[in-house]
Amino acid sequence: MIFSLAPMEGITGHVFRRAHARCFGGLSRAYTPFLATPRVGRGFGRRALAELAGPVEEGVEVVPQLLTADADEFVWAAGLLARMGYREVNLNLGCPSGTVVSKGRGAGFLGRPERLEAFLLDVCGRSPLPVSVKTRLGMDDDAEYDRLLDAYCRCPLAELVVHPRVRADLYAGRPRWEAYGRTLARAPFPVAYNGDVFCTGDLDALLAAWPATRHVMLGRGLLANPALARQASGGAGLSRAELRRFHDELLEGYVAEMGGNAVGRMKEWWSYAGRSFEDPMAVRRAVRKARGLDEYAAAAGRVLDGMRLSDDPRFDGRPLLG
Repeated sequence: MIFSLAPMEGITGHVFRRAHARCFGGLSRAYTPFLATPRVGRGFGRRALAELAGPVEEGVEVVPQLLTADADEFVWAAGLLARMGYREVNLNLGCPSGTVVSKGRGAGFLGRPERLEAFLLDVCGRSPLPVSVKTRLGMDDDAEYDRLLDAYCRCPLAELVVHPRVRADLYAGRPRWEAYGRTLARAPFPVAYNGDVFCTGDLDALLAAWPATRHVMLGRGLLANPALARQASGGAGLSRAELRRFHDELLEGYVAEMGGNAVGRMKEWWSYAGRSFEDPMAVRRAVRKARGLDEYAAAAGRVLDGMRLSDDPRFDGRPLLG
């Protein structure tokens, strides 16, 4: 079974990927949060280059994810990535953000299936790297997916990662497993699953329903329980010592990257990691009002050293901090 890290903007970037690999392991791949493609003839900007430090980090293969509806820019970016040593490039067709969708990118591209199919045939034919796709089922209705799946099956994709929700769902409601199952049955290329695998029981249920599953992408579930991929492979559960080490590596990496703004980034992480504890709301109260690095470090220390870990950490659908 392949376990990979989902691309989550602002959270699962290069600092998170490296710290997680050093502290927990269990992942084979990690997908970068989406990168804007540079204009043809130009290189990636400084922020993107920070995410592209290497195609393999701490033994984990990194797959860059691009956000674009411009075929020439996609192919140009794929060429840059190939020269950097990457072996695959992923197209984001899942981002539900209104600003992204309004520009016809991310999940917004799903509303134009004929244009999307032409785009994929074009870039798959010209890209120096194999092209994979992360998709939703459509914009507003999962009935849209049959047309999209027809298009995907006519394209030589390296892999299709299916998040079985429509754009209008955002991240609410139950994933439509039947659409994922139809993809497994029909696709002439490898298929991966992404969506609401929050504990090993969720994974067991998925595999019982769809035993042909070979690749599961973990996002919010791994943030709530960073040992989830390891546990799913038969390894140990979460310990206080490794969670403390993970936190400290994250904080150190974010401080090096953004100084005092690291506090805000760490609070984003706690929105999910608070679920590792028996009393998530106590974690929320301890962390959310902290201002400045010293105050934050003291608050986080009280949580990490004094609060009881959950016996069954899992995300429950609601981030703690907002």
